[in-house]
Amino acid sequence: MTRSDLLALTPDTLASLANRGLVKRADKELAAGAGPVVTVGDDGTVHGAFPDGAETALPPGRGLDAADCTCAAAAICRHRIGLVLAYQRGAPDEAPAADEPLVVWSPGEFDDDALAAALGRASLTAAHRIRARGYTARVHRPTADDPAPRVELPTCTVRFPVPHELGYALTDAAAALRGEVITLAVWAFRAADAEQATEVSVGGRTPVRTAAAAEALGAAVALADEVLLDGVRQAGPVFAGSLQRVGRALADTSQHWPAGAVADLRDQLDAYTARATRYTPERLAHLLAELHARQRAAGHDPAGVLGTAEPPVTPLRRVRLVALGCRIGGTARDRTAETYFAHADAGIALVLRTRWELAEDQAPTGHDLSARRLLGSPLHTLATANVVSEHTARAADRTVTLSRGRIAATSITPVGSAWTELPESLLLRDTVAHLRAAAERPPRLIRPRVEADAVRVVMVDSVEGIGYDPAAQRLEAVLRDPAGNGVHLHAEYNPVCPGGLDALAAALADPGIRAVSGMLGRARGRTVLDPLAVLTAGGVTVPDLAPGAGDTGLGTAAAPPADPITAALEAALTALADTAHQGLRHLTPATRTALAESAARLRRTGLDVAARHLDDLTRTLHDRGAPAAAPHWVTAHVHLTTSLDLHQEDGW
Repeated sequence: MTRSDLLALTPDTLASLANRGLVKRADKELAAGAGPVVTVGDDGTVHGAFPDGAETALPPGRGLDAADCTCAAAAICRHRIGLVLAYQRGAPDEAPAADEPLVVWSPGEFDDDALAAALGRASLTAAHRIRARGYTARVHRPTADDPAPRVELPTCTVRFPVPHELGYALTDAAAALRGEVITLAVWAFRAADAEQATEVSVGGRTPVRTAAAAEALGAAVALADEVLLDGVRQAGPVFAGSLQRVGRALADTSQHWPAGAVADLRDQLDAYTARATRYTPERLAHLLAELHARQRAAGHDPAGVLGTAEPPVTPLRRVRLVALGCRIGGTARDRTAETYFAHADAGIALVLRTRWELAEDQAPTGHDLSARRLLGSPLHTLATANVVSEHTARAADRTVTLSRGRIAATSITPVGSAWTELPESLLLRDTVAHLRAAAERPPRLIRPRVEADAVRVVMVDSVEGIGYDPAAQRLEAVLRDPAGNGVHLHAEYNPVCPGGLDALAAALADPGIRAVSGMLGRARGRTVLDPLAVLTAGGVTVPDLAPGAGDTGLGTAAAPPADPITAALEAALTALADTAHQGLRHLTPATRTALAESAARLRRTGLDVAARHLDDLTRTLHDRGAPAAAPHWVTAHVHLTTSLDLHQEDGW
């Protein structure tokens, strides 16, 4: 540990290395005159002699957890924290200036020998096993607003707050996994630096796929083809059982992303059978195309396209989560609550899922559910709270599980101003710049299936044009972020939450509005936000949990501007979705006509390649029949979906 390293340790970093209580206690003792006598040895070791008799030494090149202290504490103690704080206060001339230039560096600079020396050979060996199977990562390089390099691994995050030092790397993974995940993060930076990329797949590039894995993926694609050929009406209980078996086989062979697509396909077929509103032909078609797309792209990037062989769930150490609101859904038989949280230290959003079975005579609204207790608190409290927990586990898809555990292991307090203190990766003041950077991700059909990936908090300077579109049953408004960008808020009516749009409209009209959380993206060439909650001077409003019958009169929303390219692509995808719904073997004359008209519309719009794909589909259907036409349907859907995504992301 060098003296500059000690100066780089901020109170937040010290709290992450230990806990905030230890930092506060050490700071109070220092203020009360009970701090150590600090000396520096010839070799750079910082020594501290405390009034209670404890002696602490911070040698160069070692982290706080490896420092020496004569007290009985097994982990990082208040003496080590107090010595750092005392040294910082006693060396004002050496403290970095507020305008010190940003240190641009990469953790990829550490070689394997340095990793073994700092983290142990056992950690390196464990990480090698994961790299052999392959894993994905997203790297964040230093910026002026966030100078600490950071890596998002599938089930945890690693930060490097002290430049050129491994000993102070921070992770939300449990202590037993620290060395392993830091090694994986360093390797991710190496790969990202070599490829000049942000999202990378490390290792596992040319694995020998087992026969069981290939067979499971092939079986999933074959079942998708059965739906495509015969339509949803032919998919009965036997077919559902086949999907369930294939889903288990995919999960058992660590092909988690296709397994997720199969699970969603089962849900769509169940919803169709139950006549539930969550079934849509467009969603069904997307899932069929996704399974084919993942099989086609698997050879290029197995870890990124199919999933990694990491444990499905990773335990986390003590974490602080900031609630961002809640989304209520369900059917006649159940209700679901998805509570979203910002994990500030990791710079990402997570989601906690809860499901309640309903009796035949029950039909609770979102407001009714708001009083149900989770982790000992009502749902409406949890959805607007700061949660500090020592019993947390995170899955690769960014779902999180929380439990109360022993007394005081989980605390729930009001969210207060925590939204405005989130890191720049979650709290946006320039939505256009954020979405431009996010456009580097792989195509949607083959990217990792990560929950809450689009959830952000958008700071709001003003709100314009609040209105209701009765045709779409949607509340619309335009938010202005601090950079002046327009963000089009779209909130669809949810019959399970009848008072939601009224509460949302009132919160948006509040002159004290400060921020809105929700799913941020692009649609029809515009930045759009699907809201979860609104922060005003009076607190946080969660529309899905609000009371009311939805009988407030709302003004009419202005019609959105026309976008002929988006309209042509969406019309063609709708025609393909109707084709999958009916089945290629059972197409009506109207659907065949819609395919031909969609091709003509694409051609008039200048999308000749997309039009040719539809022409190939209709021609093959006519000349060679449905089985031969199925690959052409897949190619057309993949091309159109990717084209629409790129158009929406690039339509700045």
